[in-house]
Amino acid sequence: MTTVERAPSGAPSALVPFGRQLPPAASGELRLEVPAARLVEAGAALRDRLGASLATMVGLDDRDRSGDYRLVYVFRSPSGWISLEAPVAQHEPHFPAVTPELPAAHWYEREVHDLLGLVPDGHPDPRRLVLHDDWPQGVYPLRKDFDPATAVPRGGGTPHRFHHLHGEGMVEIPVGPIHAGIIEPGHFRFAAVGELVLHLEARLFYTHRGIEKLAEGKRVAHGLQIAERICGVCAFSHAVSYCQAIEAIAGVAAPPRAAALRTLFLELERLYNHVGDLGNLCAGTGFAVGASQGARLKEDLQRLNERITGHRFLRGVCQVGGMRRDLDAAAAADLRSTLDRLEREVRRFVELLLATESFQERLHGTGVLPVAAARDLGAVGVAARASGVACDARRDRPHAAYGDLPLPVLVQTSGDVWARAQVRIDEAFTSFRLVQEVLTALPRGPLAVEVRELPAYQVAVGVTESPRGENVHWVRTGPQGTIDRYRVRSASYCNWPVVALSVPGNMVPDFPLINKSFELCYSCLDR
Repeated sequence: MTTVERAPSGAPSALVPFGRQLPPAASGELRLEVPAARLVEAGAALRDRLGASLATMVGLDDRDRSGDYRLVYVFRSPSGWISLEAPVAQHEPHFPAVTPELPAAHWYEREVHDLLGLVPDGHPDPRRLVLHDDWPQGVYPLRKDFDPATAVPRGGGTPHRFHHLHGEGMVEIPVGPIHAGIIEPGHFRFAAVGELVLHLEARLFYTHRGIEKLAEGKRVAHGLQIAERICGVCAFSHAVSYCQAIEAIAGVAAPPRAAALRTLFLELERLYNHVGDLGNLCAGTGFAVGASQGARLKEDLQRLNERITGHRFLRGVCQVGGMRRDLDAAAAADLRSTLDRLEREVRRFVELLLATESFQERLHGTGVLPVAAARDLGAVGVAARASGVACDARRDRPHAAYGDLPLPVLVQTSGDVWARAQVRIDEAFTSFRLVQEVLTALPRGPLAVEVRELPAYQVAVGVTESPRGENVHWVRTGPQGTIDRYRVRSASYCNWPVVALSVPGNMVPDFPLINKSFELCYSCLDR
């Protein structure tokens, strides 16, 4: 392997000993190829010397091009984004697990084992993650030679092993995967003494849809339709992440008016989610008046979305190269007047919550996520900020028109349900302000630029701050303007593992409240 003799322009000197620099990604990420045997060492150096943290990991079946598989670990650092890339031989598809050194890699490495057959040697939890018990051994759906149109015979898989706690008075309480509420399936297994929870294990991915495989070979426009359907309530965030990645590969930028409109709609998406989530917290405590008020206000915000864009969930609004829908004078006036009214009503709603002692008592000290766990497992969004981690992609990686707006990163430190509620309250009022500021200074000009044929085998990352946190979309193009590999890392993917850490020490009836305080998405996870 070739070793870099000196740090190239823009390459941190801490990376020089580990590998060779590759051409940068289209979105500007520094790329470094290292042998698989040095992944752990290089990842630790990024963390220790550069203060970097793992943002996502991608596994690729690159056998047709290079004869090998490939792993890409994408890190955030104060100086920019950095990718560590390592080939994995097809005749010996093993690599050293990074997880013992960087715990945030734990699900990524289990997933790449399930879907590509690449084995993370030394992983502390080698059980299946995405594939369930009846999926046959040796069938890997993200390999290029897997035909998704072919029915897979079920059976011959690996029975799932739950971790069991034993002791006097210990009981196990299974909940799900089918729930009484109208939610998607997830299985939660509690180990408890009486009502005190000592351990919680979650098993998810019951409705994995194979979106990343579905995107292979598709044209860019079709890829956007797929991106918008990863999740209902974060549809616009996913659309913008995808579009930004494609635009970087195409070498274009959305016009100023389109960038401002993207910002406006991203904040409207955050607003209806945060207000609705506060209502859901009320439902988790049995506070019926608060739950009904939260649901009503969310409904008003979604009806506003429908009036000004034609869709409650803001689908069909974004396009590669800019925006598909504009705001005319009547829509802008409707937006201003409706938000003026709803901001007053949300303030009264928040005052109700603050004045209800029984509601506050249920939230304070419940479901604490320690800051160390949030950092180590890579929590993002509200979950991280409520535990003292000051991360926000709107500030840390400015997108749309956020670089031109004053944006405080709103942080709490107690890490409990109340802290997560308080972050949502503060951010909701910030969203009201940001939308009005964007409306006041909305630039004139075109809505989109033309995106011509894309170069093949170029890589880019698109990032947005969704209502749940940072969404990262990694795209590699294929020939003739198609998608070769599409990797979606939603905020929920990072945050689901930390839910289980916040439940032990609480009572079983607190779980619905704790779960609602993270307000995570099964659909984003089960992509």
